Amino acid sequence: MEPRDTLGRPLRDLRVSVTDRCNFRCRYCMPREVFGRDYEFLAREMLLAFEEIARIVRVAVGLGVRKVRLTGGEPTLRHGLPDLIAMLAGIPGVEDLTMTTNGSLLARDAAAFAAAGLRRVTVSLDSLDDAVFQRMNDAGVPVSRILDGIAAAAATGLGPIKVNTVVKRGVNDSGVVDLAAHFRGTGHIVRFIEYMDVGHSNGWRLDDVVPAAEIVAAIARRFPLDPIAPNYPGEVANRFRYRDGSGEIGVIASVTQPFCGGCTRARLSAEGTLYTCLFATGGHDLRALLRDGASDDELAAVLAGVWTARTDRYSEIRSAATAGWQKVEMSYIGG
Repeated sequence: MEPRDTLGRPLRDLRVSVTDRCNFRCRYCMPREVFGRDYEFLAREMLLAFEEIARIVRVAVGLGVRKVRLTGGEPTLRHGLPDLIAMLAGIPGVEDLTMTTNGSLLARDAAAFAAAGLRRVTVSLDSLDDAVFQRMNDAGVPVSRILDGIAAAAATGLGPIKVNTVVKRGVNDSGVVDLAAHFRGTGHIVRFIEYMDVGHSNGWRLDDVVPAAEIVAAIARRFPLDPIAPNYPGEVANRFRYRDGSGEIGVIASVTQPFCGGCTRARLSAEGTLYTCLFATGGHDLRALLRDGASDDELAAVLAGVWTARTDRYSEIRSAATAGWQKVEMSYIGG
């Protein structure tokens, strides 16, 4: 019997971080003053081996997981990633194998990922304005490199591609309509994400959040939109279709319109800690179980026990009372 948590939510999605490293230093995720030259990332032996990741995924599929998403840090920095993709693609019951990436290495790697069995990619792109984008990624990476990566991914069959844009007031909000216009008619889907208080090092303030309703209104003034139904239960994005049939956009409104009630996601960090919420303050060590010789049945029992005890609904209860929580960093569990 598939486990359900205390709010009746099943486990359907597993997000797997394959590395805690990233070649960007986006301020809302890995600000350079925190993740600087002296920051100690996980040593290689601390990371889960590909075989360990595949084993956890196989067990999780037995508990109801159907969608697996590879994340980081920046997942394309993990050496040999196509080998892991092939392992996961071969697990019966994995219906959707996807990856979220900053796209900076995608032009190089897209063909190998597709050949290994990856189904789709989601690419982060916060602005089409080079100056704004480089200020946000703080790594000197130009917009053109990300657009080249998107084109390469689409050419290898990894589309339609979802483009994720975190919108921060006074930083990149003025470019929202330009992003929508650029991808309109391409088949790719831009999803505008409200700036979230993930972790405790990004300096989040409510005043920096641009509400999803404001984003939709700005785009609709130029390109009329109609709301459309979700693709599946628990989809995090609210979808809107261009009235002229030229595609769609999405907005992820976890601050102004929390969707905790439909959340079916668990997150596995690169060193094997399981988290049941993006805003979690603690997790559960699966690596120790694996390396101490636990059987698949024992691993499944632990996973099911963690899930059935789950009470998470942070975005619904966000308040002054939660402001001091020491939440896990987004770079550690992949957003």
